[in-house]
Amino acid sequence: MGYVDGFLLPVPKKNLRAYAGWHRRRAKFGASTARLNSRNAPGTTSRSNRLRRGVSAPGQAQAGETVMFSFIVYKSRAHRDRVIAKVMKDPRLAKMMDPKSTPFDVKRMAYGGFKVLVDE
Repeated sequence: MGYVDGFLLPVPKKNLRAYAGWHRRRAKFGASTARLNSRNAPGTTSRSNRLRRGVSAPGQAQAGETVMFSFIVYKSRAHRDRVIAKVMKDPRLAKMMDPKSTPFDVKRMAYGGFKVLVDE
Protein backbone atom coordinates (compact mmCIF):
# COMPACT_ATOMS: atom_id res chain seq x y z
CA MET A 1 0.00 0.00 0.00
CA GLY A 2 2.86 2.38 0.63
CA TYR A 3 5.42 3.59 3.11
CA VAL A 4 5.85 6.92 4.88
CA ASP A 5 8.78 8.51 6.68
CA GLY A 6 7.36 10.87 9.30
CA PHE A 7 9.12 13.66 11.17
CA LEU A 8 8.36 16.00 14.06
CA LEU A 9 10.61 19.05 14.06
CA PRO A 10 10.77 21.89 16.59
CA VAL A 11 10.88 25.03 14.42
CA PRO A 12 11.09 28.52 15.87
CA LYS A 13 8.06 30.41 14.57
CA LYS A 14 10.36 33.19 13.39
CA ASN A 15 12.10 30.60 11.15
CA LEU A 16 9.00 29.25 9.37
CA ARG A 17 9.77 31.13 6.15
CA ALA A 18 13.42 30.01 6.30
CA TYR A 19 12.22 26.42 6.91
CA ALA A 20 10.00 26.58 3.82
CA GLY A 21 12.97 27.74 1.73
CA TRP A 22 15.21 25.08 3.26
CA HIS A 23 12.64 22.40 2.49
CA ARG A 24 12.19 23.57 -1.11
CA ARG A 25 15.95 23.32 -1.68
CA ARG A 26 16.01 19.84 -0.14
CA ALA A 27 12.96 18.79 -2.15
CA LYS A 28 14.67 19.70 -5.43
CA PHE A 29 17.13 16.86 -5.10
CA GLY A 30 14.61 14.68 -3.25
CA ALA A 31 12.28 14.82 -6.25
CA SER A 32 15.05 13.48 -8.47
CA THR A 33 15.08 10.32 -6.33
CA ALA A 34 11.51 9.34 -7.31
CA ARG A 35 9.87 9.72 -3.92
CA LEU A 36 6.12 10.15 -4.42
CA ASN A 37 5.47 13.34 -2.46
CA SER A 38 6.20 15.24 0.69
CA ARG A 39 4.19 17.52 2.99
CA ASN A 40 5.10 19.90 5.81
CA ALA A 41 2.63 21.42 8.23
CA PRO A 42 3.26 23.54 11.34
CA GLY A 43 1.11 22.83 14.39
CA THR A 44 -1.71 25.34 14.86
CA THR A 45 -4.07 23.85 17.42
CA SER A 46 -3.81 23.52 21.18
CA ARG A 47 -3.82 19.75 20.77
CA SER A 48 -0.44 20.08 19.09
CA ASN A 49 0.90 20.69 22.60
CA ARG A 50 0.82 16.92 23.06
CA LEU A 51 3.18 16.66 20.11
CA ARG A 52 5.43 19.30 21.61
CA ARG A 53 6.53 16.83 24.29
CA GLY A 54 7.75 14.42 21.61
CA VAL A 55 10.27 16.66 19.86
CA SER A 56 12.55 17.61 22.68
CA ALA A 57 14.50 14.82 24.33
CA PRO A 58 15.13 16.58 27.64
CA GLY A 59 11.74 18.28 27.84
CA GLN A 60 9.24 20.03 25.64
CA ALA A 61 9.23 22.28 22.63
CA GLN A 62 10.15 25.73 23.82
CA ALA A 63 8.20 28.97 23.84
CA GLY A 64 8.25 30.55 20.41
CA GLU A 65 8.50 27.20 18.63
CA THR A 66 5.94 25.25 16.67
CA VAL A 67 6.00 21.55 15.90
CA MET A 68 6.39 20.89 12.19
CA PHE A 69 4.79 17.64 11.04
CA SER A 70 6.53 16.48 7.89
CA PHE A 71 6.22 13.30 5.89
CA ILE A 72 7.54 11.74 2.71
CA VAL A 73 5.52 9.12 0.80
CA TYR A 74 7.03 6.15 -1.03
CA LYS A 75 5.60 3.22 -3.00
CA SER A 76 6.94 0.67 -0.51
CA ARG A 77 9.64 0.13 2.12
CA ALA A 78 11.94 -1.23 -0.61
CA HIS A 79 11.31 1.92 -2.68
CA ARG A 80 12.07 4.05 0.38
CA ASP A 81 15.31 2.18 0.99
CA ARG A 82 16.43 2.76 -2.62
CA VAL A 83 15.56 6.47 -2.41
CA ILE A 84 17.35 6.89 0.93
CA ALA A 85 20.45 5.11 -0.38
CA LYS A 86 20.57 7.53 -3.30
CA VAL A 87 19.90 10.60 -1.15
CA MET A 88 22.53 9.67 1.42
CA LYS A 89 25.18 9.65 -1.33
CA ASP A 90 24.29 13.20 -2.37
CA PRO A 91 26.80 15.67 -0.86
CA ARG A 92 24.12 18.40 -0.80
CA LEU A 93 22.32 16.55 2.00
CA ALA A 94 25.29 16.66 4.36
CA LYS A 95 25.62 20.40 3.78
CA MET A 96 21.90 20.98 4.32
CA MET A 97 21.80 18.91 7.52
CA ASP A 98 24.72 20.76 9.12
CA PRO A 99 23.16 22.06 12.36
CA LYS A 100 24.61 25.50 11.59
CA SER A 101 22.58 25.77 8.37
CA THR A 102 19.18 24.33 9.38
CA PRO A 103 16.32 26.56 10.57
CA PHE A 104 15.50 24.03 13.31
CA ASP A 105 17.35 21.98 15.93
CA VAL A 106 18.31 18.75 14.15
CA LYS A 107 19.20 17.03 17.43
CA ARG A 108 15.62 17.43 18.68
CA MET A 109 13.97 16.01 15.56
CA ALA A 110 11.87 12.86 16.05
CA TYR A 111 11.30 10.55 13.09
CA GLY A 112 10.26 7.07 12.07
CA GLY A 113 9.12 4.91 9.18
CA PHE A 114 5.56 3.66 8.82
CA LYS A 115 3.85 1.10 6.63
CA VAL A 116 0.56 2.52 5.34
CA LEU A 117 -2.46 0.68 6.74
CA VAL A 118 -5.29 2.80 5.31
CA ASP A 119 -4.93 4.95 2.19
CA GLU A 120 -8.06 6.91 1.22
